[in-house]
Amino acid sequence: MSDKRLLVVFVKNAILGTAKTRLAKTIGQEAAFEVYKHLMEITEEATAGVQNCDVHIYFSSEKDPTRWNGFEQYVQQGNDLGERMSGAFRTGFELGYDKIVGVGSDLPDLSSEIIEKGLSELNSNETVFGPAEDGGYYLIGMGSMIDCIFEDKPWSTETLMDVTLEELKSKGYSVGIIETLNDLDNEEDLLSSSISEKFVHLTTKS
Repeated sequence: MSDKRLLVVFVKNAILGTAKTRLAKTIGQEAAFEVYKHLMEITEEATAGVQNCDVHIYFSSEKDPTRWNGFEQYVQQGNDLGERMSGAFRTGFELGYDKIVGVGSDLPDLSSEIIEKGLSELNSNETVFGPAEDGGYYLIGMGSMIDCIFEDKPWSTETLMDVTLEELKSKGYSVGIIETLNDLDNEEDLLSSSISEKFVHLTTKS
């Protein structure tokens, strides 16, 4: 009997003035909004290409019927990123899934192949991570609920990945690591990304 697999996508609602606020500080709210909408499209395409895997979309503030049609939609719950991710994973395991991988929606190079790599790593590891260039991670997965991953962590800092891996290692959990990607947070990230040419006219350096 094959494992029941789940992909969880964490999405910030595409609302002008709230999406990509760090990027907006230099290129403006409307330009940042256009960039984020494109990142959402990349994420939708990547998630749609994953086979034999259910998909749950977790929006930051409200469900969005214009996005991810046909997929289960939820609203994130919690006071910080750890609580919001923990709630989504816990719900997935309570629903009977055997392997769960979560990704964000600000990755220019996300693909269905990368998501599949993350899921495949769970065949031989208890956890899996896709490191981000800024020291965090863009993908996280596990084969059962591991609460410590989400507790007392330095969210949105360059030490997040190292602190998380150190704790998992000390507690004896096996960890799979896939390739490092750049999650797009600011103008420097945009200019060095694979989508830079599409948006170079919107940047301060154009």
